[in-house]
Amino acid sequence: MKAIMCREFGDLSVLKLEEVPDPVAAPGQALVRIRACGINFADSIMAAGKYQNQPALPFIPGSEIAGEIVALGEGVGQFAVGDRVMGLTGGGYAELAAVDADRLTKLPDGLGYEQAASFAVTYGTSHVALAHRARLKPGETLLVHGAAGGVGLTAVELGKIMGARIIATAGGPDKLEIARAAGADEAIDYLAQDIRDRVKALTGGKGADVIYDPVGGDVFDASLRCVAFEGRILVIGFAGGRVPQIPANHVMVKNVDIIGVNRPAYDVLAPEVSRRSQEQLLEWLAAGRIRPLVSKTFPLERAVEGLESVVTRKSTGKVVITP
Repeated sequence: MKAIMCREFGDLSVLKLEEVPDPVAAPGQALVRIRACGINFADSIMAAGKYQNQPALPFIPGSEIAGEIVALGEGVGQFAVGDRVMGLTGGGYAELAAVDADRLTKLPDGLGYEQAASFAVTYGTSHVALAHRARLKPGETLLVHGAAGGVGLTAVELGKIMGARIIATAGGPDKLEIARAAGADEAIDYLAQDIRDRVKALTGGKGADVIYDPVGGDVFDASLRCVAFEGRILVIGFAGGRVPQIPANHVMVKNVDIIGVNRPAYDVLAPEVSRRSQEQLLEWLAAGRIRPLVSKTFPLERAVEGLESVVTRKSTGKVVITP
């Protein structure tokens, strides 16, 4: 099969298209022909060798797939060859993947492969962050940074479903319109407006109750200056490049909670949290309450180009590879 391989750590140039042996479904696994694979910022961190759950070299990046089952390993009874499935695994930038069957879910009727491959990581991250970690309440103000990006847009959608007032930040009018279409009540163009001043103005000086931050850097610094008393800041990632250093005195003065969110850790350490989250999200998906936005698709041969569009924050919504 064809696959994007990472054989050394570095920038995106280390990712190369190769022909490699087809994987085989081991006991408890299903062999999936990949029709779509979601691209995530974390894929670039893995290529650099800096991810918190770093795969060993060599590896195929990509964790969010959708396709159909072409073979079953011993002991797999919940699926049949031909079933349309989505799931989380390693090795998604490829034509085939052997996936643990308990990490697969049948696609709901009417859900396409591209949307299915845009679901698990982004919505899973945002739902665990907002519902489990921040315990977002109806009527609270939720500030979402990077609100037109892959995870940010899902935080806008889910926050709205959960009854929050949403303030979205993004770079430029076009991105802000995407956030508004997803449910944002207010929008801040951080390229032209000061985040702290606008959040304070929009909240009558109180600040945001919950802040969802996948950007880090200067955006995190601004968050500390516009979070409400007893507010919660969710640390999702560092797409801005700089990992912020947190001044503890600011945290103390406002009684602020700084909350880390590492969603994959729940799969291992608290799987019931992941299970409950997925069940709720699938219910909302089936009811049409959430709608994954796929802004661009790339063939496998151009997967690195697609990943670059995510890393440089030139994309909106979700970017997907279609092998």
